[in-house]
Amino acid sequence: MSDSEITGYTTVRGEHRHETEVRRSRFVAVVRRVDTEDGARQLLTDLRREFHDARHHCSAFVIGPDRSIQRANDDGEPSGTAGAPMLDAILRRVTTGGATDLSDLAVVVVRYFGGVLLGAGGLVRAYSDAVSQALDAAPTVQRRLLQQLTVPVAHADAGRVENDLRAAGTEVLGTDYLTDRALIQVAVPAGDASVEGFTARLASLTAGQSGAELQDLKWVDCD
Repeated sequence: MSDSEITGYTTVRGEHRHETEVRRSRFVAVVRRVDTEDGARQLLTDLRREFHDARHHCSAFVIGPDRSIQRANDDGEPSGTAGAPMLDAILRRVTTGGATDLSDLAVVVVRYFGGVLLGAGGLVRAYSDAVSQALDAAPTVQRRLLQQLTVPVAHADAGRVENDLRAAGTEVLGTDYLTDRALIQVAVPAGDASVEGFTARLASLTAGQSGAELQDLKWVDCD
């Protein structure tokens, strides 16, 4: 699926931590919302500094509405026993509505070795479980792609049209008053059908006197 076809996905709010212990090894999982690779690397840098005496700082991150950026690192654990299971725990996460659409987050699992070898299978389970439990505790937020539009109206009509649009369920972002007219800024769900539906409602509300000018597409958090 291309990025242009995606109109919504799920991410986490802020940063969250969860600690577990497996056969005396301590695992500290930290989940942080990020939207760039630099942001994900900053989390790793921060935790290497904070937990400077830990043996491993394994990481995984997924970025983009289409989850096009995916990275994982074992940081010295046997190949495939840490980073990959962490990444898989993110990708398999079922969110609102049964979707597996979690993105824009990085996870680092800090491990303090407890003296008991866990084996490959034990490491996979430990790192996967650490991420899953951290995600269980992290509140999520839905992101939607909105089409912004500008509605030019006469000064005298601005208040009425704005109120009518709100009453019809349209998200009104604000109104700019110029010398010769007012510009009502609105947002509707991205997609031709939504824009056409809004245009039809606008024509009805203004008796065909006002049109809508397309502006930018914008990703927004929705409560």
